[in-house]
Amino acid sequence: MAPTALLSVSDKQGLVPLAEALHRLHGFRLLSSGGTASALEAAGLPVTRVAEYTGAPEILGGRVKTLHPRVHGGILAKRDDPSHQADLAAQAIDPIDVVVVNLYPFRETVADPAVSWATAIENIDIGGPAMVRAAAKNHADVAVLTSPSQYDAFLAALAAGRVDGALRRQLALEAFRHTASYDSAISTWMAARPELANAEGSPIEEPALGAGEPLRLELPLQQGLRYGENPHQPARWYSQGGAGWGGAIQLQGKELSYNNLIDLEAALATVREFGYGPAGSAGEPNPGLPAAVVVKHTNPCGVATGADPAGALGRALDADRVSAFGGIVALNGLVDAAAASQLTSLFLECVVAPAFSPEARQLLAAKPNLRLLELAPAALALASGVQLRSLLGGLLVQDLDDEPAQEDGWQVVSARQPSGAELDDLRFAWRLVRHVRSNAIVVAAAGQSLGIGAGQMNRVGSARLALEAAGERAQGAVLASDGFFPFDDTVRLAASCGIAAVIQPGGSMRDGDSIKACDALGLAMVTTGRRHFLH
Repeated sequence: MAPTALLSVSDKQGLVPLAEALHRLHGFRLLSSGGTASALEAAGLPVTRVAEYTGAPEILGGRVKTLHPRVHGGILAKRDDPSHQADLAAQAIDPIDVVVVNLYPFRETVADPAVSWATAIENIDIGGPAMVRAAAKNHADVAVLTSPSQYDAFLAALAAGRVDGALRRQLALEAFRHTASYDSAISTWMAARPELANAEGSPIEEPALGAGEPLRLELPLQQGLRYGENPHQPARWYSQGGAGWGGAIQLQGKELSYNNLIDLEAALATVREFGYGPAGSAGEPNPGLPAAVVVKHTNPCGVATGADPAGALGRALDADRVSAFGGIVALNGLVDAAAASQLTSLFLECVVAPAFSPEARQLLAAKPNLRLLELAPAALALASGVQLRSLLGGLLVQDLDDEPAQEDGWQVVSARQPSGAELDDLRFAWRLVRHVRSNAIVVAAAGQSLGIGAGQMNRVGSARLALEAAGERAQGAVLASDGFFPFDDTVRLAASCGIAAVIQPGGSMRDGDSIKACDALGLAMVTTGRRHFLH
């Protein structure tokens, strides 16, 4: 009996050459259905249609084609089991030796944000995964091909007589990964579209964190990276296509590194505090004020707003030009020629913005190693609202800390009320301090960071760093802290450097000490009732 190959593919790349080799070189009978059978017939190949073989027509508009005992019996029968062979003979079922199946293009279908629920559902393959899983289960006797990239290697092994157990096991492993990835794509899409109704007309709700549901991830490889944090650490970047950084367009520059991406994430999160997107963009509000951020080693070293992108960028760089060298820059609006000229004035690693004008790109082309990334607001809207962090043997998951500040919970706890200008400065500093590594202290004035203290083991140590960086500019400025003051030492240090007002979460058992120090030294203090630790 001639061996049988069952072919049923959505991706028809390489289909005809594979089928020709199987039939003409190796004597396989070709069993197929639907559009695959039509493609093979058009190529002049003899094909037995599944409906003819099973005696059961395709029904339900094509939903049922290959779900039949003559198909699955032929795939699942063990060649060395006499009872299996007796069942095949009794039911006139031929064994199937090769299964070539890839699945309905679900990912491609739902990549369109306007796709309807009904269209997406019809692109969920049923018969394909069933055949793939059956062939993978019975890989001791059946070879299963799920990607055109496997065809040449399989034909070479077939020609050499080396379709051995090791190759079939490898193909089975890839098949199970293929179906797992497919199911994950479906469940991920469903969870991300709560506004769509299910068959009963009620919205689909994703279980809240902590509800006991297992975490399912399906992230394709975006690219291999040269190395990780250090040259001896291999690294790769996985990303959801079109979402978040997976939707960024690199306009020029060297390949992105692991550290570049980590710093870009920090810069983007900070600049989005001020809105993100050029006029007319979709996905996020347009910037209330042009803003720019410079990041080094995940911490902002300069943040500022301005009347225009160039003004904001100049002020952000002026906040700490020493630290800005080799930094990562993010802007929240269109980078025009004036802003681009600022970017050519010192060495930088990366710049990210919603858009770059043609004139800006021409100017920045003079720095070919500078990485320019255009990241549209629509790509940010597609990104998940949760944050993942690895630890040995597992992952931590939390919601992003990206809610706008709720000023209705703020309280002035000092005797002196902050002036209107001081309150504006406190708002700016509070937006910024949540993006600085704990313990975090920010000194700011007039929409510009003046000194930043990050990641120290005690809060007053961070305050010393921030105030030292601010120097004389601290006179009349404000100070923000991401966590409460355990003692009054930070307030007293701030007052000695000329700080006029302080904002902090409050909640310390010794809040009274810090408030008394403010009153004694003439500072205004605002508590927010919410902390913003960043580890």
